[in-house]
Amino acid sequence: MMKKLLAVLFTSILAVVLVACSSSDGGDSKSAGDSVYDQVKKDGVLTVGTEGTYRPFTFHDSDTNKLTGYDIDVINEVAKRLGVKTKFEETQWDSMFAGLNASRFDVIANQVGINAEREKKYDLSLPYSKSTAVIVTAKDNNSIKTIDDLKGVKVAQSLTSNYGQIAKDADADIQSVEGLSQSLELIKQGRVDATVNDKLAVLDYIKETGDKDIKIAAELDKETSSSGFAFLKDTGFKKPFDKEIKAMKEDGTLQKISEKWFGEDVTD
Repeated sequence: MMKKLLAVLFTSILAVVLVACSSSDGGDSKSAGDSVYDQVKKDGVLTVGTEGTYRPFTFHDSDTNKLTGYDIDVINEVAKRLGVKTKFEETQWDSMFAGLNASRFDVIANQVGINAEREKKYDLSLPYSKSTAVIVTAKDNNSIKTIDDLKGVKVAQSLTSNYGQIAKDADADIQSVEGLSQSLELIKQGRVDATVNDKLAVLDYIKETGDKDIKIAAELDKETSSSGFAFLKDTGFKKPFDKEIKAMKEDGTLQKISEKWFGEDVTD
């Protein structure tokens, strides 16, 4: 009889504990069916992955050390319209998608080129900038004038970028680097022959530094790329982001940000 009473008492206590745990957890966890976007809206903070070393898109101002750039301005404006604040997590480009996959951040704002391969794996927003690829060499290098001239030569690239893929497709000898700045240094040191990168970024670098040791050897007109924000699949971000980017194009805000950084509209 005593064993039965103890068993009943133990069962009752366990039930009370489980109900209490369930009640305490329920207030902090998101509701069933909420998307990651819904949770971001509730928390009020959008975590953004970016390099912070890729001017004029994402970099630190030399005077204030504040993170700034075209991509930073655009993502901040989108977040403002969505009613949330931005929190930036800086990481190297070749680690960017690994960070997104691990949910270290909600979105990548770093000139993510829109292509079919990425669209299979991720949700990509409407484009907010367009540009062309260029080949950069040392000023006295006259052997590289077209994409075909990259075959077999040493080319410095971030391995996971669209520009890296262009160099791979040209059968170049790829030397892995963290970003554009390192690529240009290796060119000037004579350790590599060239790099393929974004025309706007290269022109900005030349403008800001006055570097006369490098040149744009070729512009790849067929390699025009559009950049968008990247999210994990089915997290609920694409639709609201697309809505705000479209609205920013229609009301002239996106063009205004573009002209601030480039002196022209690079959004179409």
